[in-house]
Amino acid sequence: MSGPRVAAFWRHPIKSHGRERVARVTLARGQAMPWDRCWAVTHEATRHDGTGWSPCREFSIGSKSPGLQAIEAESDRQAGTVTLRHPERPTLTIRPDDPDDPEDAERFIGWVRPISNPDRARPAQLVRVEGTAMTDTDFPSLSLINLASHAAVEAELGQALSPLRWRGNILFEGFAPWAEMRWIGKRLRLGHVEMEIIEPIQRCMATTANPETGQRDADTLGALNRGFGHQDCGVYARVVQGGQLHEGDPIEVLA
Repeated sequence: MSGPRVAAFWRHPIKSHGRERVARVTLARGQAMPWDRCWAVTHEATRHDGTGWSPCREFSIGSKSPGLQAIEAESDRQAGTVTLRHPERPTLTIRPDDPDDPEDAERFIGWVRPISNPDRARPAQLVRVEGTAMTDTDFPSLSLINLASHAAVEAELGQALSPLRWRGNILFEGFAPWAEMRWIGKRLRLGHVEMEIIEPIQRCMATTANPETGQRDADTLGALNRGFGHQDCGVYARVVQGGQLHEGDPIEVLA
């Protein structure tokens, strides 16, 4: 298909703890991607009180524990399960919200501790706030990644990188590198869905870790600052007109 288009969708059922690819999504106005960051993992020093949205610092995240970046997830919304895989851990399937099996959350904490940074606050509890996605922004957002900008970072570093380092929801192609930085305040039409582009995504140490191994092996932040004069990659968007989206759907920048 010619022209700018959606390349892939990714969601992260447990914030910073696993990613999964989906072929299509149904988005609603003012909401995050369904089953994206539904749960999060508090740590021993958290101030999250179980109500409302909290910022990243209240949770176990990949910038503090790079090993988390290598977790893959597979969710079954009908069964209410999330299956997690990591190269250093056995496969684990849990029902995070099952009232008949509350020990699942404890099994998850035991599973993730060996791949968490021992020099940081230890993971403590798997939490969910009904109706609230623990996105990296204080509003329900989706993160959009321009694959041409990703390729520019690869060229600056002189090494191949997986675009999964950026933990985006929607990967797209067909635009020039960094074109998305000129979209702030504009609307984007993807298929029949419209989004408002809110702000660029300032990147952290999580992106230095290889999503296959969980090891830090690329100076992504140095490449961004040195090569492009900023530390941003991708943009946050808010859904203003919902609908179903498929891989390959066209993308248009609106005035």
